[in-house]
Amino acid sequence: METHLSPEFAGTPEGQQAEAILRNCVHCGFCTATCPTYQLLGDELDGPRGRIYQIKQVLEGEAPTRTTQLHLDRCLTCRNCETTCPSGVEYGKLIDIGRAVVDARVERPTGEKLSRWALREGMTSRLFAPALKIGQALRPLVPAALRDKVPARQRAGQRPQRSHARKVLMLAGCVQPALMPNIGAATARVLDAVGVQPLLADGAGCCGAIRQHLSDHDGALADMKRNVDAWWPLVESGTVEAIVMDASGCGAMVKEYAHHLRHDPAYADRAQRISALCQDISEYLPQFAATLKTLLKNKPVDHLAYHPPCTLQHAQQVRGKAEELLRTLGFEVKLPLESHLCCGSAGTYSVLQPELSKELRNRKLQHLAETAPQRIVSSNIGCIQHLQTGTTIPVQHWVELLDEALHGKP
Repeated sequence: METHLSPEFAGTPEGQQAEAILRNCVHCGFCTATCPTYQLLGDELDGPRGRIYQIKQVLEGEAPTRTTQLHLDRCLTCRNCETTCPSGVEYGKLIDIGRAVVDARVERPTGEKLSRWALREGMTSRLFAPALKIGQALRPLVPAALRDKVPARQRAGQRPQRSHARKVLMLAGCVQPALMPNIGAATARVLDAVGVQPLLADGAGCCGAIRQHLSDHDGALADMKRNVDAWWPLVESGTVEAIVMDASGCGAMVKEYAHHLRHDPAYADRAQRISALCQDISEYLPQFAATLKTLLKNKPVDHLAYHPPCTLQHAQQVRGKAEELLRTLGFEVKLPLESHLCCGSAGTYSVLQPELSKELRNRKLQHLAETAPQRIVSSNIGCIQHLQTGTTIPVQHWVELLDEALHGKP
């Protein structure tokens, strides 16, 4: 695609990156076939090709409008289009650049600004957990529009205390310890069962994804640097062999630390090492399949439907690992129709775009129900929480199911 950036962008790192991405696009339109919002709305401007063209126009000097902002907001950043694209267009990086440029030039209504600020600062705050507890205690009084975002309190069980020669880092993150603490505890217990000690580094927190996707790039970089600083002593000393993620959204972000910090001389090399060490739990655990098979005490269920998160299958390009391991361990696992499509959660998207989000959720749940599962499993807290709001079928992280098969319920 022929591109002529305006002078204000031509010499910047973001402009140069955007131009390289834009020039790879041949405008073939294959991406529209797998774009969830295009399938729902049928509007070219609500598909990847249309959004790419709008970003190109802005970077070439055309003034963005509130309508431009709306079309970019409606993107889930699921990156399904990247999987489909025959030209290797890095759409996820381009949409981040485009949103930041448009947001700097188009004033949002006060209500939107407050909502985005509350999500950006509230979800990453230490006050999130106590605020959630209050919300859970008063759940019947919470407005219906927010009740789905306040799940019942969950028991996490005990984390293992044993020491092992093999050690890995885990990231507790910002939202998961409060919303679904059993995911991290279950992951730790499964790792302990196969002789791996999970470590949590003091000072590590939000991976940066929330701020990044809400156009607060400076805040996201600060989150990334804080985590690199917290992890580096254990990485540099060779204490840990991997950084294992049980939230695919966080894993997708950490694997891109090397990209985001590439121009920072103080962090570039360390970020490269951090990204290289990062693995989703579905990438790390299969090496222990034989051991796990001998340790299984019971199978709480047989028939599972698996929803692969977009952050795993499209952002990380990791596919089939969790399903293959579960099948090796004796579970029947089915993928639903349109398993490549987003469930509508997409981080903060379900709060900011509730109507589109629920349409995608209901469509996903219909396909999942068609497999007649006893449980639905996934690999990311956002997907799990979002799907559970629309069904009575239990939805959980697949590693929780594995933990239950090894140890019983927490």
